[in-house]
Amino acid sequence: MAGPEASKAHARLPLAALRVFAAVASQRSFSSAAELLNLTTAAVSMQVKTLEDYLQVRLLLRTSRGVDLSAEGERLLPFVQRGLDELEQGFRMVRAERDGGVLVASLLSSFLNSWLVSRLPDFYASHPEIDLRLQCTTDLTDFARSDVHVGIRMGRGRWASLQIDKLFDEYLVPLCTPKLLARHGRLQGPGPIGDYPVLHSSSEPWEMWTEGHGYRELWPVRGAAFDDSAAILGAAATGQGLVLSRWSLAQPFLASGQLVRASDVAIRYGMDCYFVCPPAYLALRKVQVFRNWLLRHAAAMPLPDRVA
Repeated sequence: MAGPEASKAHARLPLAALRVFAAVASQRSFSSAAELLNLTTAAVSMQVKTLEDYLQVRLLLRTSRGVDLSAEGERLLPFVQRGLDELEQGFRMVRAERDGGVLVASLLSSFLNSWLVSRLPDFYASHPEIDLRLQCTTDLTDFARSDVHVGIRMGRGRWASLQIDKLFDEYLVPLCTPKLLARHGRLQGPGPIGDYPVLHSSSEPWEMWTEGHGYRELWPVRGAAFDDSAAILGAAATGQGLVLSRWSLAQPFLASGQLVRASDVAIRYGMDCYFVCPPAYLALRKVQVFRNWLLRHAAAMPLPDRVA
């Protein structure tokens, strides 16, 4: 539907009532929804009745425990939630419609500290009109309910309704100080790690190297363990042990000589690094600029020669 006919149909939609219906459905309470929306309970009830009269069905059922959705309400709710989310996202995009100004990116702290920080001066020098705001979190971003414009995430690239660009494939390599390598020798490839003292990471578990398991977050049964992939590299650089590291995070430590590869072989991590954003945000020049800059730097990153 498009043009005047669509406008007429949209004009008849009880949009305010849809917002109230979604609030009652999420809270399972008329009074809680009223408090959330800063309305009276009577006003909330009236809006729900308006929507039910419009559809000629019951959507909400009062019970002794509060409020339940009817079968029709259950079917309608996902459409209402998606519609409200898209409206919210549209409002945020319009507010952010400038070429420059603030650009908010969500990312992992390990990626920021070990990969992005050293490259940021180039971005700032090339694009002083963009004020980059970096938010570190392991949680997936709800773009419809946050001020975040773009995300940088590890995963398998299966995020629905988003623009997805792979920045690079990710690998795992065993690393240690030159002194430890001289003492314990080079590893031939995935499998035994000899007498090396070992540092454990929950997100890069040694089982992936020694037993060939695919990615799964795993805490060790014994030994010191880290839940920060950048911090464990710092520990390895002080000679505390052999570490299994993501290739992208290892670059500054290899370049400085603080750490060396304990094996010439790398293995696939099972998750790769991606740039993501709502497709509509690509209309913003600042999002395009940051995306293209990331893709350029990612393409320039060297990759391991031998992969098991």
